[in-house]
Amino acid sequence: MSRPELTGHASLFYNAKEARKYDSSSRMVGIQREITERAIELLKLPSNRPSFILDVGCGSGLSGQVLEEHGHVWVGCDVSRDMLNMANERIERKREEAMGEGDSSEDDSDNDMNDNDNNNKEGGTTEEPSPGDLLHHDMGTGLPFRPASFDACISISALQWLCYSNTKEQIPKKRLTRFFSSLYQVLRRGARAVLQFYPESSEHAILISECAAKVGFAGGIVVDYPNSTKAKKHYLVLSFERSYKAPQGLTGMEGALLNEGRSGVRVADKDPRKAAGKKSRGPPRKKKGGGKTKEWILHKKETQRKKGKDTRKDTKFTGRKRPMRF
Repeated sequence: MSRPELTGHASLFYNAKEARKYDSSSRMVGIQREITERAIELLKLPSNRPSFILDVGCGSGLSGQVLEEHGHVWVGCDVSRDMLNMANERIERKREEAMGEGDSSEDDSDNDMNDNDNNNKEGGTTEEPSPGDLLHHDMGTGLPFRPASFDACISISALQWLCYSNTKEQIPKKRLTRFFSSLYQVLRRGARAVLQFYPESSEHAILISECAAKVGFAGGIVVDYPNSTKAKKHYLVLSFERSYKAPQGLTGMEGALLNEGRSGVRVADKDPRKAAGKKSRGPPRKKKGGGKTKEWILHKKETQRKKGKDTRKDTKFTGRKRPMRF
């Protein structure tokens, strides 16, 4: 399966059909909840008060729902209008439920006017304001908020989109620098940001880290389950504190420090013991005699997709061995 980032702009990929499919998938909902819970854990927010959190690439509001359950107030921005429509439906549905509960409690109190007056004095209302708000915006153009507006920032499965360009005007390094520069401004001093992303390669992870360090952030990349193909997750944890060090991943691996010597970035996405004894490999080669291996075919098709050429989808029959010649 090819990466969705290679198919074009995010607003085109996440259309109405894909947004509905994304929001209704129990597997996707579970994954988003798990990642958001981990991001909140890495933020280390104060437990005695709610925080005002920016959710970059909020999508259909799945991560915002988890923030609400933790008692926080959030603002989400996303480049896909169809995903935002799904998030807005969830917010409106919750508002209607809150109004319905308020109306029922109001009917119960009609029999006793004195109790009703006491409830009004205590500040009871029939409609509670939503703890979430939405904005249609491309994070690659910078964040359009006032300086020092947010206590924290999270981003779930969105940052890697800035590593790809759909037009010659979109330069990944410039878009990443613009995003991190604006994020540095809109966060309050002492705030943290946790941005979960799926890098296609270690080069993408290094590019993201360098752009974040360039604007003044400290921190690093935390890799959970580095030896697992499916469970592996990358979290870019950022802070204003110059002495801040990224926490360890769930398996005990340390994150890559952005401010370590300010000379380079170490991305802990592989087991160091295995990497030390493994030589770098190039692209897959053909078999001796001109035959094509399955790895070579898959690599060739992926290269053609990156060039924008029409290529058939990968299936279980791709590169299979036939029992006999026709």
